[in-house]
This record gives sequence, structure tokens and C-alpha cells, in this order.
Amino acid sequence: MLLLVALSAIIAPFIFLVIFRMTALKGMFFSAVIVIALALLVWGMEGDIVLASVFQGIHKALTILLILFGAIVLLNTLKHTGAVDRINQGFQNISGDMRVQVVIVAFLFGSLIEGAAGFGTPAAVTGPLMVALGFNPMAAAVLALVADSSAVSYGAVGTPIQVGLSNIPGAGPELFHDVGVHIATIDLIAGTFIPFVLIVILTFFFGKGKGIKDAFPLLPWALVVGITYTASSLLFAVLFGPGFVAILASLTGLVVAAWTAKKGWLLPKTEWKDALQDGHELKVEKSKMGLITAWSPYVVVVGLLLITRIIPQIKEFTLTAIDFTWNNILGVEGITSKWEILYSPGTVLIIAALLAILIQRKSFTNFAKASKESLLSIKNAGLALISTLALVQVFTNSGMNVEDLVSMPQYIAQALAGTFGSMWIFVAPFLGELGAFITGSDTVSTLTFSPIQYSIADQTGIDTNIVLALQVIGGAAGNMICVHNVVAASAVVGLSGEEGSIIRKTLIPALLYGLLAGIGGFILLTFI
Repeated sequence: MLLLVALSAIIAPFIFLVIFRMTALKGMFFSAVIVIALALLVWGMEGDIVLASVFQGIHKALTILLILFGAIVLLNTLKHTGAVDRINQGFQNISGDMRVQVVIVAFLFGSLIEGAAGFGTPAAVTGPLMVALGFNPMAAAVLALVADSSAVSYGAVGTPIQVGLSNIPGAGPELFHDVGVHIATIDLIAGTFIPFVLIVILTFFFGKGKGIKDAFPLLPWALVVGITYTASSLLFAVLFGPGFVAILASLTGLVVAAWTAKKGWLLPKTEWKDALQDGHELKVEKSKMGLITAWSPYVVVVGLLLITRIIPQIKEFTLTAIDFTWNNILGVEGITSKWEILYSPGTVLIIAALLAILIQRKSFTNFAKASKESLLSIKNAGLALISTLALVQVFTNSGMNVEDLVSMPQYIAQALAGTFGSMWIFVAPFLGELGAFITGSDTVSTLTFSPIQYSIADQTGIDTNIVLALQVIGGAAGNMICVHNVVAASAVVGLSGEEGSIIRKTLIPALLYGLLAGIGGFILLTFI
């Protein structure tokens, strides 16, 4: 009975969004009502703690909405200035093949954004960029979510490892380095195939009837790009630790992918464009804007994200200058929601949009018009996010109860551990996915479940660092299906209400990633 109650936070969204195909606006509202009712009536949470958790969710929803607004306003501004047309022409010069473009934009450029910012930012940036390049909006949302996976383990300058594992016995640079190397080693199997998986999804779901057959001509090139990313990730993890792996590996991959695509190496001569959205026309008139000028706002985004996260003095300023953090909400100790405005990727994206006006020498009315359009486009997403994050926070804070029960996530983990025992090496990544599905964060999933993963590994005699690596990888894979990421991705491409359809397409890649990670972990365990 208690296990079913704990699983309600997973079962209810799956039933309403995936099976009943409700919009997130309705489905997550009903899910939140069910979970809150069970938390009060069965789990023994008190009313003030539940209410504080709901307000915590609302506050966190606002932080995500700022990121969504920033991503959309940047893209809309660049549409109005003509920069998107120039970026599109630049991609056509490299390759007009949409199978190539999805690897370069969604996987490699998205991984660069992930390495600098994390927290759902990549899909919010690459999704609308792909729409602007002509991709079917559903394809853009699905591909942006699946692509934002391998890099997540090292996202936001290594946050899932350095923060997520901070409550593990012996936590410190040596542990973080070792786990980071294990992640990169395991990802030689799972992560290497992500570029090809993206191409398969593109051709199978969004092609014109030929399905997976259109993916195989790109297999050699996709594997070269994939192994370039994962092998360089392993090298950088060994040399520098987890902080800069995603950034350096994605830059390495971008150089290789762009050079090989430009030369047509391992690529078919016929360009594939079957996923173009209806009515999209490629502009043949040569833009007068320089390619560097067109891309400069995105360079600003990456630069500002890195500066605000690496340089101690600037990081301290952005964390403290404008701080809307809500501590001990409603007086409940430990229920807090952080929101440092200047540190938010959303603020960085808005600044980049404003600077785009100056760099590209356009009228401020372009930004004003883009802002109005962007505010209208995130209205429904905001309401859906409030229900989603209210559910998440009640689920996460459920350890605060009068029944002396552990939290719902811990109860689920303990039940799984008792069932699988020594086979845990194959289950560990799926517990990470489960945590990310609910919380929407690899870091929070790892913070929540890493002590349990460590304890299970220790009891069963499995190498603890390998199991912790699988937890982080699983949390990264969970990014593909977590509800609030899906809500965000659907909003930025104009598909609010289609969240269930998106999850149905991202669920299999997420499960496949977890399976491959488990196999990789088993192989690593066998040979060390």
C-alpha cells in the first residue's frame, strides 16, 4: 500500500499524460491533487508542510519561466533582426541535410550549452533554434530533449557530480574525479550512439514513409561524431576532472562534425529534408549580415554563463546582488527555493537578446516585439509548471511527516533494493532516471538517491563509485522524459498541450540509454 502511494507521483502523470493523452495543464493538475491528498491522508504530512511545499513549487516554476522567456525572446529577437536567416544559410553551407543539422545543433551545440548552464537550458535554446531552421516543431522538441542527455552528467560545470554526490561518505575531489572518469568510460557505449539515435528518431517519426532506412546512410558519420564526443570526454575527465568535460568534448565534436560535414566525408550525396515543417521556405537571397555577427548572441550566452560560474568574484556578485531566494517558506525549516536573478540562465539569455540589437545594429523595437510574443507563448506552460513543481516538492519533502516514514523517493529506492539485490548494477541507472523524471534534475536525483545507491553497493559488494556513476548517468537520461523539461520544451516550440505525445517518443530512448548504461557498468565492473 505505501509503495503504491509513493509511486503515485510517477503513475499518475504517466496515466494522465501518456495513456489518457491529457495536456500537462490538466494532467499535472490532477496528478498534483492526487499526490497532495495521499501525502496528507496516508503519508502523514502536515498541512503547513504541504502548503509550504506547494509555494516552493510555485517559486521554482517562476525560476524556470524566466529561462523559458529568455530562450524564446532571444530567438524571436534574432528572427526579427534577420540573424536566424543568416544562421540558416550558414548551416546550408555546411550541410543542408537535416540529419546532419540535428547532430550539430541539438547534440553538440546543446551539449555546449549544457556544460555551461545545465538545468534544462539546452532544450529551451536548441528546440526553437531548430524550428527556426525549418524543423517540424514536434521533431524539434523531441530531438532537443533526447540530445540533452550525455552532457547532463557534467552539466553546469560539473554540478551533478560535485553537488549531487556531496552527501556521500568521502565526498571530495578524488571521489568526484573517479566517478567522472567512470561516467565517461561507461558512456563509451551509451553516449556514443546518441547521434545515431537522434537520426533514427528524426527519420522514423518525422520522415515521409521510409522510416529507419533513411537513418542508416548516416550511421558511419554519426558513430564518428559520437565516439569523438565520448572518447574526448574520457580524455578530458582523466586530465581535468568533471568540471569542463561537456564544454571541451562538445567543442571537439563540433570541430570534427562541421569539418567532416563540410567535406561530405562519410555522408550521402542526397540531402534529406523530409522533416521540414509545412510552408517553410529556405531563403535563397544572400543575407548581408556576417555569420559571426549572426551567431554572436549565442557566443555571448556561452561566455556569460562561463564567466558567472568560473570567476569567483563575478559568481559571488551574481549570486548575491539581486537575490529572490525564499528561505524557510511559511516558517518551515529546510523548505527553501533559490532564485539568484543575475545568476539565472534566463537573465543571461535576455542580456544576449539586448546585446544582439547593439551588435547587429537593429532597432530596439525588434526586442520589444519579441518580448510581447514570448510572454504570450509561455502562459500555458507557466500554469502547467506550477502543478508539476508543486507535485515534485511535496514528493521530495514527504520525509517531513508524523508517521515516522522515510520520504517517498527513499521508500521507492529501498523497495527496489530489496527486490534486485546483486543485480543492482543493471537497476542503478533506472533509479537515477526515476529521480530525474520526478524532480526534473540530475543533480536533485543524485542528491536524493546517491546515499541509497552507495549503501546498496556497499551491502552487495559492488564497486560504489561505479554505482554512483550509473546514478548520475541515469539522472542524465531522465532529462529526456522529466515532466517539467517536457513542458518547457513543448512551450518554446509552440506545442503546449502536446506533452504526452512528446513523452511517448522520448520514453524508449530514455529506457535504452539506461539499459546501455547498465551493460557498460557491468563490463567496467568485470574488467577493473
